[in-house]
Amino acid sequence: MTDTVWKLTAAEGELQILTGVAGPAAKMGHRLTIAMASWRADVQWRGKQPAAVELVVDVDSLQVVKGEGGVTPLSGPEKGVVRANALKALDVKKYPQITFSAQDVTKTVAGYRLEGTVEIHGTARPQTVDLAVEDSGDVWVMSASVPVVQTQFGVKPYSLFVGSLKVADEVDLRFTARQRK
Repeated sequence: MTDTVWKLTAAEGELQILTGVAGPAAKMGHRLTIAMASWRADVQWRGKQPAAVELVVDVDSLQVVKGEGGVTPLSGPEKGVVRANALKALDVKKYPQITFSAQDVTKTVAGYRLEGTVEIHGTARPQTVDLAVEDSGDVWVMSASVPVVQTQFGVKPYSLFVGSLKVADEVDLRFTARQRK
């Protein structure tokens, strides 16, 4: 059977990061929804089974979509400040991309388990992703939710007021994509 490759981009789905708030003054902070606007995922198929997956995210494409909670609503200019702080924490000039590569793909009841390596901020770590796959008529809908602990990758979560208000160390990465059959 011929090998094929699915090439997915932000046009076929979403890659979002949801943050929490920590510290004694956590009620003052915003829980953020951040979108990564530029990414690509290549899924290598061998016959009727996916065999490898590679995801590359352009860190500079980070966009602050919304902030929930906090003392006041998150304004447009504040979103710009949040974006700048996030890019600084991720050291976008030195580490312009985040990658995930999985060579071990196994079928599960709900979809596939991807076992591979994620690299963030120059630090590579093993990562398992359970990818749900749903048959939605003429398209396959894929989704995953993965917790990521920033400090495990050398990323210092942004903080204010001598650490009494900070972005929670664990963030939730959410991925959704659609592929025509």
